[in-house]
Amino acid sequence: MTQVTSPDGTTIAYDRLGAGTPLILVSGASVHRRADAHIAEALAEAFTVYNYDRRGRGDSTDTQPFAVGREIEDIGALLDAASHERGGAALVGLSSGAVLAARAAAVLPVSALVMWEPPFMTDDAGRARAEDYTRDLNARLDAGDRDGALETFMRYVGVPEDAIAGARQSPYWPAGTALAPTLAYDDAAMGEGSVVPVDVFGRITAPTLVLAGGASPEFLHAGARAAADAIPDARLEVLEGQTHDVDAQVFAKALRGFFEV
Repeated sequence: MTQVTSPDGTTIAYDRLGAGTPLILVSGASVHRRADAHIAEALAEAFTVYNYDRRGRGDSTDTQPFAVGREIEDIGALLDAASHERGGAALVGLSSGAVLAARAAAVLPVSALVMWEPPFMTDDAGRARAEDYTRDLNARLDAGDRDGALETFMRYVGVPEDAIAGARQSPYWPAGTALAPTLAYDDAAMGEGSVVPVDVFGRITAPTLVLAGGASPEFLHAGARAAADAIPDARLEVLEGQTHDVDAQVFAKALRGFFEV
């Protein structure tokens, strides 16, 4: 494990593995870097991978008050750490982490951007559900109810009630509730109503690949298409047979094709 210090003093922990074009892996909601270790390891067969704990997670610290801009500064600190690598560094974002990565790519000098299934809402019902989630999540967190916040998130992403009840009795639950405050960080990165921020994405100049799984729900396909449409010259690809929980080797193969390595 290595660390960098963000401009606000937050310590960001990361693992560096592999050799080749440098990639910074930006995780999604409710996980720390160890949850993405299998993806980092698959990518490390062809790339240098910076797999980091976003602020408030794992071995990273946090500084209040939170702002999306501070998470972008964290990525900037990692880009500085990778500046000695050849060709600069690319951002690879997973789920809501893909949206944070894209927001960073709009303002930071990245060599490329890869987005895996950014969960944008493209219809009125989806946007209304996202707004309800934001309200309910923040109410739980404001009340100090981490268990309720985690339950709210799990229901929002479609986890069945019996599975939530089982998770409550599993070793996962204490780790999940520890990360519960950071659910608001991902929600803030998604933006109000989880709508594509067209004005922000229109400023991205780095080569961009947006990926979706062929077996994923249609709303994730729609979100990926909307993101690709908003980013100049972005490429959209579908990985057949894949769900949101993408196979690490299939994902790595798609990136090798994009980077031609």
